Amino acid sequence: MRTARPGRAAPGDGHAGASAVRERLDPSMAVRRRMLLGAAAAPVGFAAAGAMAQEAGEGRLPAPQADGGLPLMQALTRRRTTRSFARQVLPPQVLSNLLWAAFGVNRPDGHRTAPSARNWQEIDIYVAMASGAYVYDAKAHALQRVLPQDVRALAGTQAHARNAPLTLVYVADARRMGGASDEGRTELAAADTGFIAQNAYLFCASEGLATVVFASIDRERLAQALKLDRAQRVVLAQSIGYPAQ
Repeated sequence: MRTARPGRAAPGDGHAGASAVRERLDPSMAVRRRMLLGAAAAPVGFAAAGAMAQEAGEGRLPAPQADGGLPLMQALTRRRTTRSFARQVLPPQVLSNLLWAAFGVNRPDGHRTAPSARNWQEIDIYVAMASGAYVYDAKAHALQRVLPQDVRALAGTQAHARNAPLTLVYVADARRMGGASDEGRTELAAADTGFIAQNAYLFCASEGLATVVFASIDRERLAQALKLDRAQRVVLAQSIGYPAQ
């Protein structure tokens, strides 16, 4: 049986060869193709995860795919802020990869993809979507449902927060920051949030997604809606989705 030479399509695979050429000319096409394939292969659809969350309080995400994406220097070249979003929701696999890239567990000892002062891991990621609000459980790589209401309008006072399919809300829990002064907790939580947000920025650059991080948040009402403790403080939020055409 003949095999195709590197860089050429196999005999009888003209359509695939043409697709490969188009993807080399337009890298975003390859990104979209990977997203669609990921969505098709995902073991749990997000609607199913939402149903699980309603019934059991938790929705496990597909295992993160840590072997794809652009090289770092190319992702840095493409990193940018975008405030216009399509309403298309992220496929489950893309959401899984995003949350893992932002602040997932990347080592057997429980350390994460972003650093945190004294390894406090004091930042929780809340995910606000039309289907409700969830908190990311990095150890289980799952979403735990907090409430079924859409609180995206509270997560940002600008229009993009309402229009983006999801907004990540970064919440610092002072109870995990033992030994630090109030001022130190504020400074270190802000720095640790910045590390996580930049991870999300680079993931979005790699995957052709749009994102913006912001501080214009209705913090008091959002904290009430999310049932946050007095020791928990909303630091920043970050809207993410496909760019508007």
